[in-house]
Amino acid sequence: MFQEMPTYPQLVVDPSLLEVDPEIWHPNKPIQYSFLAHALSTLTTTRSRIAIINILTNTLRVILKTHPPSLLPSLYLLSNTLSPAYESIELGLGYAVILKAIQHVSGLPSGALKRLYAKTGDPGDVAFEAKSNVRTLIPHPPLLITGVYDSMLKIARAKGQGAAKQKQSIVEKLLVAARGEEVRFLVRTLFQNLRVGAVRTSILTALARAMVMTPLTIMRDVTPSDLSYYASDTLVAAVRELSFSKSSGKKIKVEDAEDPSKILADKFVTAEALLKRVFVQHPNYDHIAKALVDTGLDGLAEHVPLTIGIPLHPTLGSPTRSLDEIYDRLENLSFAAEFKYDGQRAEIHGWKSSSDGSVLVKIFSRHLEDMTDKYPDIVQLVQDIFTSNSDLQSFIIDTEIVAIDPRNGELRTFQELSARARKDVQMTEIKIAVCVFAFDLLYLDGQILLQDPFRKRRTLLRTRLPPVIPEWKGAARLDHVRSVESEAGREAIEEFWQEAVDSRVEGLMVKLLDSGEILEEPSNKKDRSRRRPLPATYEPDKRTSAWLKLKKDYVTGLGDSLDLVPVGGWHGNGRKVQWWSPILLALYEPSSGKLVAMCKCMSGFSDVFYKAMTEKYADESENCSRQNLWNVDTGGFKPQVYFKPQEVWEIRGADVTVSPVSVAGLRLVSQSRGLSLRFPRFIKVREDKNIEQASTPEFLAQMYRSQQGKGEKGGGMDDGELLDASLESEAQESEADLSNSS
Repeated sequence: MFQEMPTYPQLVVDPSLLEVDPEIWHPNKPIQYSFLAHALSTLTTTRSRIAIINILTNTLRVILKTHPPSLLPSLYLLSNTLSPAYESIELGLGYAVILKAIQHVSGLPSGALKRLYAKTGDPGDVAFEAKSNVRTLIPHPPLLITGVYDSMLKIARAKGQGAAKQKQSIVEKLLVAARGEEVRFLVRTLFQNLRVGAVRTSILTALARAMVMTPLTIMRDVTPSDLSYYASDTLVAAVRELSFSKSSGKKIKVEDAEDPSKILADKFVTAEALLKRVFVQHPNYDHIAKALVDTGLDGLAEHVPLTIGIPLHPTLGSPTRSLDEIYDRLENLSFAAEFKYDGQRAEIHGWKSSSDGSVLVKIFSRHLEDMTDKYPDIVQLVQDIFTSNSDLQSFIIDTEIVAIDPRNGELRTFQELSARARKDVQMTEIKIAVCVFAFDLLYLDGQILLQDPFRKRRTLLRTRLPPVIPEWKGAARLDHVRSVESEAGREAIEEFWQEAVDSRVEGLMVKLLDSGEILEEPSNKKDRSRRRPLPATYEPDKRTSAWLKLKKDYVTGLGDSLDLVPVGGWHGNGRKVQWWSPILLALYEPSSGKLVAMCKCMSGFSDVFYKAMTEKYADESENCSRQNLWNVDTGGFKPQVYFKPQEVWEIRGADVTVSPVSVAGLRLVSQSRGLSLRFPRFIKVREDKNIEQASTPEFLAQMYRSQQGKGEKGGGMDDGELLDASLESEAQESEADLSNSS
């Protein structure tokens, strides 16, 4: 039966102050999608991290207390995904299909929709305005969170002939039933651009806090006092009372040990650490949501462990600029220096089936995408390893896949590796041979090794998985990364570094062999230096100081190798008038999930690349718009067009400089100015990285501080302007274009 749109309370309040009113949210009754739309709408009104966490916490808390089956669909809809990354379930909706559905439902002609689009610049806003004047004769039942998610899955699974019409029909049914803000966020979800600041870290933080404050509804056969992670009703009431007292102006002195706010905050911290640790080792909301509802936080780690066949997030290295810096950081701790190969990072899982003993193989990229079909030669390699080693039951190894010359094993370039087909590759189609360079062992014969020191993991890797060079020259090989240990002496390390500089590798990875302690300099000069632990464990999804990255680019000038995202452009001048030049490049801000523009680039592109880029970002296509559709913070930059963020480019530059135009790194170095890159030059497309793995403002600020510390003041302030009509730059670029095209 048709119901009026509910009125929801404010979600931005402190979670301890929100009471779940049973007159609004009826227990065990499916939650309407309008509630999620209300939460998303509230999120768009703030950039405050505290406010975002409060909104998400209250949203998930209501869902947990009212209708736990709505939790999983809500997590996916809030994160703008449909499944774990490694399952690669995508909507596959074209730009035209969604617009046709909006036109059909609203009855507006295409010209009117285009005018709305020019006015608002957002497809969700267009749909909202287009639908606002539509009156339906037959009332529709309210959309449910579970129903919307199921419809999204149906869209993604529609395949074959007639799939476009089937998808459009589902979209139209959703739009017809949608009311108010539901319309706006349905369309933004369909375009996969929610335009809210709810990134994965924020969602996990909020989910942990919601669980802490929801013990009575989801726990079975236990009382809250039995559960160390949970806040009792008494504690929540005490926090609420203290908050009311402070807001009324009363001065209350509470000992730390008895402060209910601190007790609750400590529980939040403990629960957040648990949930994030579980997620980075087992990134699957389906499994996590089920375990949380069935057993709660106390049983989460046991029920959702690291699992063979499910990728874990990789450990990341911290950049350094010199061997001197490495020795200063690690002091006298033992380390191994390894070649950093120029290939594709891959996490390889191999295991014997318990049912029939067959060997199963999965290969995942660094951003968890399943690329098993791309490397049938590596699948065959792993199967051969198990065949020749009957004692081996299972393993997970961290590796770099590198193109090689099949005749002699010499390293080839990353570009050659990129030339391999990406999906459904057949063995007979393989033209680029590869070697799997293994550098870490994370799991062996049912044993999780993440907490073991690197020295032990490396020894097990070398003894249990020795190098393999098949007789057939074109077959995939297995080898260990070339390395040397610090015990060999500094001279040996320096010789090894020079060998890396002279060869086809990117540089070195320096890894702590055994856990130890290092001296940590305080951020405040008044504080004392202290020693802090530095574990040699494998830390998923962390950029650790136990792994130091020394790339040739970092040493041959400013750390002029940044991973940036193209987000806009201007029409070129002279012979480049038909292309986009310069291109606006952006960093990724993890806390907000937004891209922040930092510099223009017009150097290093070949004519072939310019043409391909202009086709990819054709004016007024789904990848290019006159409006800023993709929520990029451009600061003082005003590009003529905006690009849909979808790829990462490697960029080198002369130095980092403060800028009155860029807001990248604002307040990290200067309170009034951001940071930019002087003389940026395009190197290559980073096909092994997604947008969330682009360089961050903090990384840029670190490069700036390191540059200043070495007395490299650069070229002064960057004014953010690049002239594309300079005769000198045109001549230089023409010469570069010719060399790049040849």
